[in-house]
Amino acid sequence: MGKIVVVAEKPSVGRDIARVLGCRDRGDGCMIGDPYIVTWAVGHLVTLVEPDELDEKYKKWSFETLPILPENIPLKVIPNTKTQFTKVKKLINAKETDSLICATDAGREGELIFRYIYEKADCKKPFQRLWISSMTDEAIREGFQAIRPGKDYDGLYESARCRSKADWLVGMNASRAFTLKYDALLSIGRVQTPTLAILVKRRKEIENFKPEGFCTLTADFGDYKGVYFSDRLEPDTHLKQKSDAEKIAAEIKGQTGTVTQAETVRKHELPPQLYDLTSLQRDANRMLGFTADKTLKTAQSLYEKHKALTYPRTDSRYLPPDMIPRVVQTMKLLPESYQKFVPGAMPEGKLRVTKRTVDQTKVTDHHAIIPTARKADPSKFSEDERKLFDMVARRMLAAFYPVCDYDATKIITQVGEHSFRTTGKVIVDNGWHDVPPMENPGKAKKKSRPDDENENPLPPLQEGDTRQVKGSAIREDVTKPPAPHTDASLLAAMETAGKELDDEELVRQMKGSGIGTPATRAAIIERLLHVGYAQRRGKTLLATDKGMMLIDVVPNELSSPELTGRWELALHDITDGKQDPERFMEGIARMSSFLVDYARNSSSAVTFPSEQRAKGKGKTRIAAQPLAGVVCPLCGKGGIQESPRAFNCTEKNCNCTIWKDCLVKGGGPELSDKLMTLLLEKKELHGSTGILMIREGRILFYPNGSEVPSVNRTMTWEKKTGGSSGR
Repeated sequence: MGKIVVVAEKPSVGRDIARVLGCRDRGDGCMIGDPYIVTWAVGHLVTLVEPDELDEKYKKWSFETLPILPENIPLKVIPNTKTQFTKVKKLINAKETDSLICATDAGREGELIFRYIYEKADCKKPFQRLWISSMTDEAIREGFQAIRPGKDYDGLYESARCRSKADWLVGMNASRAFTLKYDALLSIGRVQTPTLAILVKRRKEIENFKPEGFCTLTADFGDYKGVYFSDRLEPDTHLKQKSDAEKIAAEIKGQTGTVTQAETVRKHELPPQLYDLTSLQRDANRMLGFTADKTLKTAQSLYEKHKALTYPRTDSRYLPPDMIPRVVQTMKLLPESYQKFVPGAMPEGKLRVTKRTVDQTKVTDHHAIIPTARKADPSKFSEDERKLFDMVARRMLAAFYPVCDYDATKIITQVGEHSFRTTGKVIVDNGWHDVPPMENPGKAKKKSRPDDENENPLPPLQEGDTRQVKGSAIREDVTKPPAPHTDASLLAAMETAGKELDDEELVRQMKGSGIGTPATRAAIIERLLHVGYAQRRGKTLLATDKGMMLIDVVPNELSSPELTGRWELALHDITDGKQDPERFMEGIARMSSFLVDYARNSSSAVTFPSEQRAKGKGKTRIAAQPLAGVVCPLCGKGGIQESPRAFNCTEKNCNCTIWKDCLVKGGGPELSDKLMTLLLEKKELHGSTGILMIREGRILFYPNGSEVPSVNRTMTWEKKTGGSSGR
């Protein structure tokens, strides 16, 4: 009997499969058994060639050679992993090999990895497909028992191939065209550019935000309180002027209020759904401070190394019905610390199943992320792995708990012509809230609650009841700008980007796809950081000046989520056999030509910072750029120029250095070229978070509500310091 070569995506996965199949003998880049031989890739071994590998003329970037639209984009072996490719090629083409099994990750990229290897190795052997959602021994055995013909996944491969070639065509043509036009190295892509546009939009909203003062007025009725609201179609508790609040307070002083509405309604708070990758990344960012990339890598380790979680790169939050017995087994095998919660999810030993957890029609390539039916030992996990496993285990338990029942009370009290609202919430049955979302729930950040919402019982009031106004309180505040994006909020915006579109079919599709896929969104964020279009500041993500400029010069078709939505819709249809791949690629070619023409004919006057190659490091650095019309505040002779981290005087003998982040630790903003220019010109700037001013050779930051800045909120350029004291 001939050999069957199993090709896994990673060595660790290959060794797990080999152990289950009884392949114990070590070979050259493989494990050997009978009849199976298990080998592996190291991620991608094969990729599309670069333009200059297609033709020498593409080595020089020029508009004359654009657009680049080859009929066929050949494959090449990635140089760094050429040795492993040679081993895999030898094994799959060996005379004793009768057939192959594709055991790469069960998804679009995993399919592409195997098919590119298969094509580049010029292999003609028949192959089958292993499709599993867990790396436990039992799941691997079941997967081999349910092995499917490779042709069943031809649609998935066509989709992956089109995605790969489309990204190549758009990326290569647009990046070259806009780089040539603006004389700056610009990386452009169909996924990263609309993601950047989300960050740019938020930064503009923050910078253009104008804070407005307002007041809220609370009346004390003795045994309860109420917040004033204007009696409009959309009630508003904000009073624009303090004098208005004071006038109303005077009018109600000592008066009698009458309850005009008192109703209590029993409401239900549904349990949370199981995790898909994006929702897990969002919660891990919000509750643990993990970046999207860190969450994915940690979940992947729990899946591959510890066999403790099911396949993490999923976009489904549901389980198929045949998983119910497996979930029951998983519940029973959870570590001891979780066993006290199991009875609530399995009353009398029977799992509480609803359409929110089990629905075959809403399971895609993989089901939701849950712990595996294997006894896990958290003591063997890293700290990050333990925290993430804890989140997933608790979410699984809570998802099968009953709803939380509570009584919501709403009271309207009328004092003369003025209305006051009081709301209350009393828990009747805690339900799924009996499972805290974290091991130490006390550390979780509590949600803010409006002044008029009270979780303590309100007095038993009825319409017509009266109360005398015992007193009142006025609180002054200002409107807040939108918060900067975090990994959690950016992931949510990427996932739901289609909600801003008018096309209903795109909206439907992008509810599940949006910008990117669950498996790629973390990498997209990291890519934006790597190329300098975005930066992290603590937990927040901000578009850089370079990122802002890029969105200003690219066409709306490229920065809008609509393009990505249409592509994802088409790629899904290709997977399902509903669209012709060639027709899709024709559209991509037209888009690539359009982008080249748009860049060539653009009249935009945007000037990007010039980039130079740092000597000996192989890294790109941005050359210092002068600020127009600005004179050095220290020597009064030179100008001020901007470098990546600071502003410096152009005079060689002047020590003036103003670090961009000198105010950040004190809660102030990072200094941009616009802020620096305005500050040196006007000496004082008022913003949504506070006041920036120059006084006696210092830059000071006063947060809203403060009187005197602390030491770490000051920066000086005095000669004796040679730079900033607030660095």
